[in-house]
Amino acid sequence: MHDASKTVFQFELGQGRLQSLVPIAVIDIGSNSVRQVIYEGLTRSPSVLFNEKVLCGLGRGMVESGRLNESGVERAYAVLRRFRALGEQLNVCRTQVIATAAVRDAENGAEFIENVERIFGCHVEVLTGAMEARYSGMGIQCGFHKPSGIAGDIGGGSLELVTVDKDIGEGITLPLGGLRLTELSGGSLAKAKSIARAKLKEVSLNWPGIERNFYAVGGTWRSLAKLHIANHDHQLPLVHDYQVSAREMMDFCKTIYTSDLSDMKGVDAVSKNRRDLLPIGAVVMRETLRALKADRVVMSSLGLREGVVYSMISDEEQNRDSLLVACRDLSTLRARNPDHCQELADWTEKAFVALGIDETEDDWRHRTASCYLADIAWRAHPDFRAQQYIGIIANAGFVGISHEGRAYLAMANYHRYSGLGTKVAAPAIATLASSSVQKKARVLAAMFRVLYLFSGTMPGVIPRLSIDKDGSGRVVLSIPEAISDLCGERPDERIRQFGNELGMEVKLEVV
Repeated sequence: MHDASKTVFQFELGQGRLQSLVPIAVIDIGSNSVRQVIYEGLTRSPSVLFNEKVLCGLGRGMVESGRLNESGVERAYAVLRRFRALGEQLNVCRTQVIATAAVRDAENGAEFIENVERIFGCHVEVLTGAMEARYSGMGIQCGFHKPSGIAGDIGGGSLELVTVDKDIGEGITLPLGGLRLTELSGGSLAKAKSIARAKLKEVSLNWPGIERNFYAVGGTWRSLAKLHIANHDHQLPLVHDYQVSAREMMDFCKTIYTSDLSDMKGVDAVSKNRRDLLPIGAVVMRETLRALKADRVVMSSLGLREGVVYSMISDEEQNRDSLLVACRDLSTLRARNPDHCQELADWTEKAFVALGIDETEDDWRHRTASCYLADIAWRAHPDFRAQQYIGIIANAGFVGISHEGRAYLAMANYHRYSGLGTKVAAPAIATLASSSVQKKARVLAAMFRVLYLFSGTMPGVIPRLSIDKDGSGRVVLSIPEAISDLCGERPDERIRQFGNELGMEVKLEVV
C-alpha cells in the first residue's frame, strides 16, 4: 500500500468535492489490462475522481511461454510510472496495488512484482484465485442492495465464481479468461466451448438463496450487455443492474459467436480492443449459465476494485445504504438546502402512511432518494430542469438501485417541474416501471409541487404541515395559523392537482 501523504502538490478542493474525504486509489494489474481508479474517498458510495485503463496484454502468449509478455511488461512499467505520478497529482493518500491471474501464474511474475514495488515503494498484493473471487463478491455486495446469487468475474486469464448473499462463499477460479481460453483453444470457438464445458462441469456451487441470479462482472461481459441493450427496446442504456433472463442471454450469446459482428447494431459502442474477445466471452457466458442453471443475468459495473475498497471500510459503513448515501452526498453538494431535502423525506413518509399508500422496502428507498435529489437542478433554466433531471438520474453513478428504481427517481422529479396534467407526457424511462411504481412516483411529484410552494426550498415550514384523512375519507392538509400567509392561489391550484393524482378531494385547513 502506497502512502502519498507527503505529496508536493497542494491545493484547495472545489466546492463540488466532499471536503471530509481524501482520495484513495486501486491499481489492478490484470492479464489483459492495467487500470488505476482514484476514488474521492473511503466511503460506502465512493465517487470516481479518475479512471484510466491500458490494455497491456501481460498474459498474451503465456499458455505457450509460461511467461509474461515481454512487450506487455515494458508497456506496464511505463503505465504504472504514469499512474504513480497521477496519484501524486491528485493527492492520493492511499494506494492499493493488486495483481491477478497472469502475474501469479507466470514464471517471471515475481521479478515483475519486484520492479512494480520499486516503482510504488510499497507492497503489491498478488491475489490467489480465492482472494480474487472474494473481492469480486464484495464488489457485488458494494454495488447491489441485498444481493443473492452467484457472481462470475471474467478477466483475461481466469474466471472466478463465488456465492454472494449476506456472506461471501468460498470462491473458485477457472482458466477461462478471454486471452487464456483463446490460446488454449487455438482460436477455435468449438474447442473453446468444449474446454469451458469440461471445466465448468467440475464446478460445485450451491445457490445461497431462492433466487438464481448470476451477477456478471468484467469488461468483456459488460460489452455483451451493451450489445444486448442496443439490440432491444430498453429505454436506459446503462449496464449496471441491467437484467435479462438466462435463457435470453444464452440465445444472444450464441448469436454473438455464430455471427459476423461487424454489422451488428451497437457494436460501435464496444471498444475495438474488446471486440476480439466478445465471441470467446459469449462462449464462456453461455456455458456458465448452462452449468449453473441460472434463471437471471444481472450485469454489474462493479467488481474486483470496488470489492477492495469495500473491504477497507468498517462493518458499520458497509451496512449503510449505498443509494441513500450517494443521493444524500449529491444533495449536500448541489441542493439549496440539504436539510430541506431531509424534511421532504420525513414528511412524505408520514404522508404515505396517512394516505394508506403501501410501500415496499425499495419503494421506501426510492422515495427517500427522490427527496434527496429533488433540488439538485435548481441552477438550470426552469424550462430545462425536468429534462436535466432525466439526464442526471438516468446516468448518475448510483448503485444499489434497479432500472425500475431509476425510473421512479426520474419520474418524481421530472413531473415536479413539467407538471402532471393530461397534456404532459411521461418520460420514456417510465416504461421501465410498473403501473404501481409509476403511480407512487406521480403522487410524490404532486406532493413536491405543493410543499415547495409553502417552504420556498428552506427548512422549518414542512414539519409544521400535517396531512390526514377525515371521517368522510377526504384528505385534509393542515397549516398553522401563524404561517397561514403562505397560503394563496398558486398553492390552492397545486393542492387541486394533488387531489387529482390521489383520486380524492384534498382540503387545506388553517389550524
